[in-house]
Amino acid sequence: MPRKMGLDLGDVNIGIAFSDPLCMFASGYDNYRRRDLTTDLDYIAGLIKDKDVDTVVVGLPINMDGTSGPRVQKTREFCEELAKVTDAKIEYMDERLSTVSAQKMLISADVSRENRKKVIDKVAASIILQNYLDKKY
Repeated sequence: MPRKMGLDLGDVNIGIAFSDPLCMFASGYDNYRRRDLTTDLDYIAGLIKDKDVDTVVVGLPINMDGTSGPRVQKTREFCEELAKVTDAKIEYMDERLSTVSAQKMLISADVSRENRKKVIDKVAASIILQNYLDKKY
C-alpha cells in the first residue's frame, strides 16, 4: 500500500517524514542536509521510489498574516522541479507554527538544544504530514 511523504523545506536542511502503510501515523525519517538542486532532487526521488510513496506533502511557509512571501515561491519552484523527476502527487500543507510545535515538543521531551538542532526539521516534517493525514483520513 502506497505511503505518504512529508517535507519541510529549508535553505540548509530538508526534514523528511513518512506515513505508515495505512496512512494513520507520520514518523520523522531524516534531516537531509541540502547540497545542490540536482542532488537534492535525486535523493528525494530515490526515497519516493524506494518507500513506495504516492503523495508528497510539502509544508508551505505562508506568512502568519496569510500572505505568500519569497519562501512560498522558493518552495513552489522546488516542487515544480520535483514533479519533473517523480510521478508522485505533490500537495501543499500550511506549515505555520509546525517548527514552533516541533520545538515545544522536543523541549517538553527534555531534548538538549544541540540534539534539537539535529532533529527539528524531521519533527516539523512529521507534524506537517500528520496534519495532512488527520485532515484526509
